[in-house]
Amino acid sequence: MRRAQDIVGNRLLKALAPRERHLLSKNLEAVMLEKGTVLFEPGEDVISICFPGPGTVASLILNLRDGATAEAALIGQEGAVGGIISGGDKPAFTRGVVQIGGPAMRLATDVLEKAKLRSPTLRDHFARYADCLLAQTLQSVACNAIHDLDARLARWLLTLQDRIGGDDLHLTQEFIAEMLGVQRTYVTRVIGSLEKTGAIRRSRGTLTVVNRGKLERQACECYAFLRRHFERVLPGVYPDARAPTKNA
Repeated sequence: MRRAQDIVGNRLLKALAPRERHLLSKNLEAVMLEKGTVLFEPGEDVISICFPGPGTVASLILNLRDGATAEAALIGQEGAVGGIISGGDKPAFTRGVVQIGGPAMRLATDVLEKAKLRSPTLRDHFARYADCLLAQTLQSVACNAIHDLDARLARWLLTLQDRIGGDDLHLTQEFIAEMLGVQRTYVTRVIGSLEKTGAIRRSRGTLTVVNRGKLERQACECYAFLRRHFERVLPGVYPDARAPTKNA
């Protein structure tokens, strides 16, 4: 672990003006998050906030009584995990889990709250992100209730690729099924269908986005809706859309 004086990876932090960034920088710590690390459990006080760097991805997971799980939000370099919407070290409602390990910046929740009191601009910045995170959660609720699995899976893969910034997505079909709250057999069928269209290619433990344009056409409108909301509320924070790897 090392103390970080400048912010090089997380887009939410980079978007801060120099004065607001200075209020946080001396208290930020650079850490490496390992895959599977549980950042907090439901009911625990959230005492720190993690700002994922490029390629690092975490999820907010809901655990149900029968042992099933479902993903409520996927967070990467555009955001932060923990202590944002609650505005302090309040008990968590979900589990925060690192899905793809990598670099991150960590900050004590009380440090952010004190900095907000000193800077209305900083307070507004994180309130805007909280709005975007809430929008993502609400969009997921509507998507899961209305859209078929083919469109949902395409949307989820696009969302993950944005945060990773590469074509190769290292994940298993079992993991995808767990995140989407469906049976693995359904995921296998849909992935096979997407592969036949030429949108993706699968190998053991990896899905490769071969043609992003085709994948975008398979996705539901939820993907584009959320991107547009981010751009309206926090311009430039959401990772840039990748150009198709082949002509559509």
